[in-house]
Order: sequence, then structure tokens, then C-alpha cells
Amino acid sequence: MPDMSNNPAGSADENMPAARRSRVLVWGLRASVPALVGAMALVVTPPASAVPSFAEQTGQPCQACHVGGFGPELTPFGREFKLGGYTMRAKAAMPLAAMAMASFTHTKKGQDPANLPAGYEPNDNLALDQASVFLAGGVGQHFGGFAQVTYDGVNSVWHWDNLDLRAVTTGHVLGKDAVFGLTVNNSPTVQDSWNTTPAWGFPYYGPSALVQTPGASPLIDGGLAQEVLGMSAYAWIDHQFYLEAGAYGTPAAGTLNAFGADPLGGPGDIRGLAPYGRVAWQHDLAGGTAEIGAFALKAQINPGRDRTTGLADHYADVGADASWQKALASGNSISANLRYVHEHGNYLASCALGLSASNDPNCAKVTLNEWRGVLGYSWHNKIGASISGFSITGTGNPALYAGNATSSPNSNGVTGQLDYTPWSAGNSPLGIRANVRLGMQYTAYGKFNGAWHNYDGSNSNAADNNTLRFFTWVAF
Repeated sequence: MPDMSNNPAGSADENMPAARRSRVLVWGLRASVPALVGAMALVVTPPASAVPSFAEQTGQPCQACHVGGFGPELTPFGREFKLGGYTMRAKAAMPLAAMAMASFTHTKKGQDPANLPAGYEPNDNLALDQASVFLAGGVGQHFGGFAQVTYDGVNSVWHWDNLDLRAVTTGHVLGKDAVFGLTVNNSPTVQDSWNTTPAWGFPYYGPSALVQTPGASPLIDGGLAQEVLGMSAYAWIDHQFYLEAGAYGTPAAGTLNAFGADPLGGPGDIRGLAPYGRVAWQHDLAGGTAEIGAFALKAQINPGRDRTTGLADHYADVGADASWQKALASGNSISANLRYVHEHGNYLASCALGLSASNDPNCAKVTLNEWRGVLGYSWHNKIGASISGFSITGTGNPALYAGNATSSPNSNGVTGQLDYTPWSAGNSPLGIRANVRLGMQYTAYGKFNGAWHNYDGSNSNAADNNTLRFFTWVAF
């Protein structure tokens, strides 16, 4: 199936709807520091999605656009479809699609019942993670996109999810073919076509909302998803060079409420506009397709939408990424993705609002460094195996990380996944639209919220959060 475009990648507090994916560093401004850090420990990674109406529209099976025959990792063909504004078509198609994701989750140590929604046990939970409906397709030669509405099965709420609407045209730059486009979307990097940026990065089936995950991550790593609306212009030149520039703003609180998003669920509202930029170069390498790129986001945010101090929290995120993908003669494929993000934060407004004692000179200062990488292998677009690692490091800050025994944001771990996609070639008995993936995923932590042992001062160890997950992902 061509690019669906959900990390997830759609979705912050693990017990909040998937759309509310904030990094949770400065919430609850006027709450106590322990309460703040308790919230920081619950961060959701957005789940991925699939858009079967694109398969029908292009007449291509899922494996044409997606590595392993299922979303979201794109092949070079899938990237071209997305960059071309989702306008490529072989025939008319019903522009509606749906997907559902369910899982069984076990952690080495049971979760704190106080952090779980009603009806769930401390461990061994079976859950409908999400169900989504898409309006997705191309209109003529110049317009296309998708809009996703999701039911969060854990928290039993509906909300808007990923949005990417495009207007495109073609032309030339220095004699080279080019696509020029505009995208309107609601999450920085959701518009990206490489699976290195946060919205579509591994794990493509994100962690359960019923388990604790590391509490610190850069703002660009899902912190603004479904809390903003932005527009950017891009150029895709000679099928090699990608340039994009745009900006994001925060809709009114009433608008977010109407869309099912909590106006106070993220880091706050953006003061003015938050500029975003992206560059990438794609080229053939060693029989495959390689990409290197960079991206950046800068934002001034009123924490909790509070403007009483006259100050704002400042975020500056800069990232670099690389990918390589090769289809082997055997019909199998191999892929590798790598991402690094550096964040410098200055929480002037949060500190003025009482995040810590006024005499703490380090209250406002924080830096984060995030590494994520994945190596994957797909056998005939049916059986996939992948191994992914991540590392988050940063400056210690007793105000921000008071719930951590070391006052540190440092976490790292490894995730392995095996999955099976029986109908990647479009040969489902229900037709080209239907597809399913069955998978098993295991995440092991080496360090969690600052330490491998007693990270919270209550004798909790990083390995207590090790998670085994069996999942089913259906699209039609």
C-alpha cells in the first residue's frame, strides 16, 4: 500500500489518546515537581497506519510502496507517490479506508494500577490499541492527501489523527525535472517521505499505552503531533534533492477540543509561528537507494497556554538522518535507518511559573541528544525481522527530573521484531485493499529515566519495564 502516513507514528502521556503525544517535560506548570516528573514517565510513541484506498487508486499491491508489504516504511516508488501529492492513479477508487490494531502486552514487572485506565490489569493486557478511518486519495493531477480519524481503544475516545493535504505541480530546475508542492499537516515530519524522521520512524508499531516508557524526548519527536497545524512548501528535484520550509501554529483551544485533542495535553501553545526546515539527498548506492538529510524545528511555547509571565519556553531541535534500502535478487530486501536529534531547551516561562525553587540556577537549562537506528530484513515481503536501538542522553536537571534518582533523562534500549504479512502481493481473498500483519515485539531497556537500577528511588530497575508484545494490524 502506498504511503499511509500515520508513528505511528500518530501517538504523550501513555494513558492519553494517541494524538496527544507530548514529550511531557513541562506540563502541569503549577503542580509539584514530583507530579511533573510522574507525568514525564509516560510518553507515547505514535502508532502506524495504512491506507488501502491508495492501493486501489494506483492498482499496485502494498509491496510496491512499502518495504515488507505493509506500512509505513516506504520503497523508492512509495516515496515518489507521496512526494507527487498522492495523485498517481490507474483507476478511480473509493477514497475511504480503515485499519485496526490490537495487541497483548506483558512486562517483566506489573505496572502501577494508579497509572492505568479503568478496566486494565497491572500486567498481561489484551487491548484494541486503535481503530482508524481515512479519507484518502488524489483529486485530478494537482491535489491529494489523507485525513485520519482514530478511536483510541485504551482510553475510549475519538480524536483527529494524522493529516497531510497536498497541492502539487511539475516544472524544471536547471533543466532537471522537479515536483513543487504545498503540504498542510498537523505534525512536524508527518509529511516526510523517509522513515528516518520521528513521525514514521521505528518501531512502526509503537509501544502500548498500557506500559511505562522513558520520560524524555525532543519536542520534534511527537511532542506537537495533533496539537498544531502548519503549512510548508517543498521541491523534489531530479528525483534526488529535497528542500522544504514552513511553519506551525497552534489552533484555538476550542478547535482542538472539537477535534478530540486536549489543548493542555501537550507542552503548550506556540507563540507566533514555529519554523520547520528539511533537506535531503537521495542517490543510488551499492545496488540500493541511499539518503542523507537534515531537519530543524524552532519553537517558543507558552507552557500550559499560560501567558501571565510574559515569558516563553524556547526549543531548538536540529537533526540529521540517513537511510539505505536494497531489493535483493532473491526477492528479499534489506533496509537501514538512522537518526540523531539534538535539542537545546530554555524553560524560562516554566521556571517563572514555579517549576522549581526560584533560586535554582539550572531550572531553565536542558539539552537532549537522541539516537535511533534500525536494521531490517524482509523475506519475499512476507516475513520481516528487525532490530532497533535507541539512546537518549542529556544534562541532569533536578527540577525537570526530580522523580529520577539521578536527576537525569538518560535512557537506552533495544527492540526486536518478527512479523508476518501473508497478502503483501495484493492476493488477499478480499481483494487488493485487504491486508494484515501479525507480529511479535520485544523491548529491553539498559537504562531507564537515568539509571539501570533504582531509577525512581523506589527500587525500580530499568529491566522491570522490558516488554513482550504480540500484535495484529489489519487494513482494508
